[in-house]
Amino acid sequence: MSPTPDTFPVKIHWESEGTSRIPFMAYTDPDQHKKELERFFYNKHWNYVGLEAEIPNPGDFKRTVVGERSVLMVRDSDGGIGVVENVCAHRGMQFCRQRHGNRKEFVCPYHQWSYTLQGDLQGVPFRRGVKQDGKVNGGMPADFKTADHGLNKLKVATRGGVVFASFDHGIESLEDFLGPVILGYFDRLFDGRPLKILGYNRQRIPGNWKLMQENIKDPYHPGLLHTWFVTFGLWRADNKSELKMDARHRHAAMISTRGSAGKADQVTQVSSFKESMALNDPRFLDIVPEPWWGGPTAVMMTLFPSVILQQQVNSVSTRHIQPDGHGAFDFVWTHFGFEDDTPEMTQRRLRQANLFGPAGFVSADDGEVIELSQQGFEQKPFHRTLAELGGREVGDTDHMVTETLIRGMYEYWREVMEC
Repeated sequence: MSPTPDTFPVKIHWESEGTSRIPFMAYTDPDQHKKELERFFYNKHWNYVGLEAEIPNPGDFKRTVVGERSVLMVRDSDGGIGVVENVCAHRGMQFCRQRHGNRKEFVCPYHQWSYTLQGDLQGVPFRRGVKQDGKVNGGMPADFKTADHGLNKLKVATRGGVVFASFDHGIESLEDFLGPVILGYFDRLFDGRPLKILGYNRQRIPGNWKLMQENIKDPYHPGLLHTWFVTFGLWRADNKSELKMDARHRHAAMISTRGSAGKADQVTQVSSFKESMALNDPRFLDIVPEPWWGGPTAVMMTLFPSVILQQQVNSVSTRHIQPDGHGAFDFVWTHFGFEDDTPEMTQRRLRQANLFGPAGFVSADDGEVIELSQQGFEQKPFHRTLAELGGREVGDTDHMVTETLIRGMYEYWREVMEC
C-alpha cells in the first residue's frame, strides 16, 4: 500500500516562489526521497525499462527497475512485450536474479509457484493437498483461484523500439506525457529503423538521482568541465544551440551543432581548453554525418524521471537512472546502433562510445562532480544551490549560457511534490 499524503513530511523550505535556489534538503532528506518515488516513479509517470531489441525472441527477458522496484521486461510467446513486477504472489520473493535470459515460464524457487510469460499464475504445488492413508491432507482453500494471484502487471507503451512502463494503469498516453516538442526529437532518433544492441556500461554514483537529470539539463558545465568537449569542439558555449522543453518543463532537449576545434575567444580563457592536446588515435574524431540528423550533431534528451536519450555525433545510447536511496543511484548505459549500419559505422559508434560510460573521456568527470556535490549537500543540509545563470525565469532559449532547464525541472518538481 502506498503512503497516504499526510504520512509524508511537510514541504521543504524554499527561499522564494521561484526555483532558482534549490534547497539542499531536496537531495538529502530520506522522507522526501520516499515521496519522490511515489509521485514520480510509481504514479502518473512513464518510466523507461529498455529497448525491444534487448528481447528479440519469445521468452527473452531483461531484469531492470522502475524506481526502486524490480521488474521484468518480457517478450511473450505471441511476440508481445509485457512488464511484470519481480515479486512472487505467494510469499513476496524476488524470484528472478538473472539480468538477461530466456524462459518458457517463470518459477519461484522458494515454493515453485509458476507463472506464464504474461505473468499469470499457472501452477501451485500441492494445491489439491497430498493424499495419505486414503484421505487428502492440506492444500489450498476451496475458493482459491489462480486467476486472482498472478504477478503484478504494469501498463506498457512502446514507440520506435523503446519500451516504457507504469504501475499506474490510469496514466495518460506516452505521446501526451512527452508532449509534441520532445516527441519530435524522440522520433528523430527512434524513427522506426530496427535497433541493434552494441553493449552496456553500468556504474554506481553516490549522489541523488536528480543530479543526473540536472547534469544533462545543464549546458553551462560541458564547455567548462570537459576538456574533451571544449578542446575538440564537440560541445561548447560558442556552438550553435537550442534548449527546448515540454509544456510542463519536466522533459528537455539540448540541441547543439558542432563548431570548429581549436581556438576561439570564448574558449581560450577556459582552463579546460588544452590547445596542445592531440589524439593518439585520430579515429575518435572520425565523424560521419548521418541523414537522420537533420542538422544538429548532438541532441541530449532528458525524459523525467528515469532516462536520458543521447545522440552525440555517431554515438547513440540510453542512460537509465535507477535510484537507490536518497544518496545513490545506479546508472545503466545501453549503447546501440541500427540494423542497417555498415560494419564501419558500427565500429565508429563503438569507438565514439568511449567518450561515455564509467571511464569515458567525458562521463568520468560527471560522476565525480555529482559525488562531490552530494558530499557538500550532506555537509550543509540547510543551505541551497544557485541556478540563476540566464536569469530566474523558465523558457526555451537559442543559446547554452543558462540554467533554465534546471529551473524548469524544479518548477515541475514543486508542482507535484507540494500539492
